[in-house]
Amino acid sequence: MKILVTGATKGIGKVIAETLDGEIFTTGRNLDLLKKYKNYLAADLTKPEELIKLGDYIETNEIDVLVNNAGAYIWAETEKLSLKDIQSIINTDLTAPLYLISRAANGMKKRKFGRIVNIGSISGVMGEAGASAYSAAKSGLIGMTKALALEFAEFNITVNTINPGWVETELGSNSIEDSGFSRDEIIDTIPQKRFVEPVEIANLVQYLISDKAKGITGQSINLCAGLSVGC
Repeated sequence: MKILVTGATKGIGKVIAETLDGEIFTTGRNLDLLKKYKNYLAADLTKPEELIKLGDYIETNEIDVLVNNAGAYIWAETEKLSLKDIQSIINTDLTAPLYLISRAANGMKKRKFGRIVNIGSISGVMGEAGASAYSAAKSGLIGMTKALALEFAEFNITVNTINPGWVETELGSNSIEDSGFSRDEIIDTIPQKRFVEPVEIANLVQYLISDKAKGITGQSINLCAGLSVGC
């Protein structure tokens, strides 16, 4: 399988790209970090011309599996969000995934095979005060996933979203600083009293793209150490 992972230079995306079985294609903004991969294309998903170029790359390389991992996060009181902030979050976290799926769809339909996994967030399931744009975009991924799963079902294409909670990454650490809470205070709200490890997400992606999971589609799966259940 030919697998494209967006946001593959660090964090969850890096671990996904290093874990999955198949011919890996990667994209991200940092060219130097992408060079360790055999197949890569540097792209900023907030820039239309670069997003279109990435779409061309998907079609040219006949990508079978698309992992929409790249994301952006801003913590701010809503009244302090600028139009630029809102557009950046929505473009990266929702518009780009839908566009890239639209570019992958024709080839997947012709080959009668495709796997699409979107990396969402528990903030799109439960909501997060101070992250309204992010929560809105990630919630949108869930609705998009359901619609596309129905649209693509007859072509042996599955579409699912994984919603991580707090993850042991640089972004997770930065989010702690932005939140105004300590790490211990946040861990105290998580039923399993721990952050999710990126490899847990990568392993779930591996399962969802395998033939064992061919009947799973249109699903929003919370991988959050119990955070979505309550504390």
